[in-house]
Amino acid sequence: MNRILIIISLIMIMITTTTSAAVKASYDIVPLPASVSMQKGEPFMLSSATRIVYTGSDEAMKRNAKFLADYLTQTTGIKLSTNAASGKAQKNAITLCTDSKMGEEAYRISVDKKGIVITGGSAKGMFYGIQTLRKSVPVGKTDNIELSAVRIADQPRFGYRGMMLDCSRHFFTVDFIKKYLDLMAMHNMNVFHWHLTDDQGWRIEIKKYPRLTSVGSKRSGTIVGFNSMVDDQREYGGFYTHDQAREIVEYARQRYITIIPEIDMPGHMKAALAAYPELGCTGGPYEVGHRWGIYLDVLCLGNEKIYAFCEDVLKELSDIFPSEFVHIGGDETPTERWAECPKCQAVAKEHGLTAKTLQGYFTNRMERFLNQNGKRIIGWDEILEGDINQSATIMSWRGTANGEKAAEKGHDVIMSPTTYCYFDFCQTDTSTLYEPSPRDGFINVEKVYGYEPLAEGMSENAKSHILGVQANVWTEYLTCPQAVEYYSLPRMSALSEVQWSSAPKDFDAFKQRLTRMTSLFKLCGYTYAHHLWPEEMISPWEDN
Repeated sequence: MNRILIIISLIMIMITTTTSAAVKASYDIVPLPASVSMQKGEPFMLSSATRIVYTGSDEAMKRNAKFLADYLTQTTGIKLSTNAASGKAQKNAITLCTDSKMGEEAYRISVDKKGIVITGGSAKGMFYGIQTLRKSVPVGKTDNIELSAVRIADQPRFGYRGMMLDCSRHFFTVDFIKKYLDLMAMHNMNVFHWHLTDDQGWRIEIKKYPRLTSVGSKRSGTIVGFNSMVDDQREYGGFYTHDQAREIVEYARQRYITIIPEIDMPGHMKAALAAYPELGCTGGPYEVGHRWGIYLDVLCLGNEKIYAFCEDVLKELSDIFPSEFVHIGGDETPTERWAECPKCQAVAKEHGLTAKTLQGYFTNRMERFLNQNGKRIIGWDEILEGDINQSATIMSWRGTANGEKAAEKGHDVIMSPTTYCYFDFCQTDTSTLYEPSPRDGFINVEKVYGYEPLAEGMSENAKSHILGVQANVWTEYLTCPQAVEYYSLPRMSALSEVQWSSAPKDFDAFKQRLTRMTSLFKLCGYTYAHHLWPEEMISPWEDN
């Protein structure tokens, strides 16, 4: 009996001490780096004996090291220690360092049998190198990872790489916003455009105007489906406090993401008018919007009180969000009320304007105020219809022509056309019966991937004004986090290649890299559309 127990014990020791065969990493990632040069020589073997070391004592360096350690543990189960470099040559280590001669967001990765070195132009560039290493290692528990000798040199094509999420039509929790920011970081994106107000709800606390949230954050019902005649008559609401917004700003900052808040004005203000009816042309009464679309009631541009109101709101917003930019919307603003309002007509006459051009007067006043407070404005491309200053940045959403026109005029431009970048549109034009949203429109992954923001025929000067590209996730019909993820993925991956990569387009090769990427989506618990992989789709009639 003792002999049997000894044999069993020996077998157990052999099982627990035997390491699994090494699995190979792959540098076929999304977005594709600018240069991946395979090298001769032996690979590096990453295991639990490997250390992560960082140069200097900067807090950002420590945080980056911890991010990498956490990513590798999440992806592979391998736990690595982190510590500051001792100054000696590091063996069996992932070394994190910076080189100020490189661009701020640029990075290099060097792998040989001795170790891995990630060098960033700054801590931010290093972070993107960390993302590349994270996406290169295989997903799945293992003891050893084989990384082939390589030299990777990379930097982004555009400085502005954004995603917008509409939290007015439907409200999303702080935890989900953080999860969405993590998804952006995975894709090397650096701007989160946060749509915080609209006709259907005011979502950010403004202490000077408490009714904006006590009244404006709640609607007494929501239209069912695609603007049907049916109202669910259920109260819906939610808003972010100053503390919650600052918490999200800090979470984003640590991932090198800037948050640009949007307060839509002077249109899409029904929620604000419900709280403060004296700001409208008719004086109300007004109600927070139940249906989607455009409402005729807007801010009264002939009422001097609305300028103080908007400046107060923007001032509080600027105290919360340290970004250079503030987005003031400016889209889809009807002029019917201004044409009928004596106050608006008086201001228009004083400045030689009409009801159609009055919005430019408002926009220029808001821009002057923000400029005086160290900020710049972004507005949707409708603001071009007024006599606005060249310093205003344009977000081109009604196709691409308005953005190209604005860039030729010397405006900085962010390209965000509905034809490529509206991610609330369906991802398929077949079998839409089983899609979670009734939204019309169709933009598939291949179309997003094929978008070229710098059109042929644009002057070099105009091209220099294209800051970057952004996709928008409007949420009229996206009522839960899983729907937002589904409509974002995998189109966000295609967009990241447009934003980051300068390499020639090859959709078949991209699809192979994207297929690898989906294992990371699954690991992180993201819901994504399977139209590129129909074999993974579940029949709507299949029991589960």
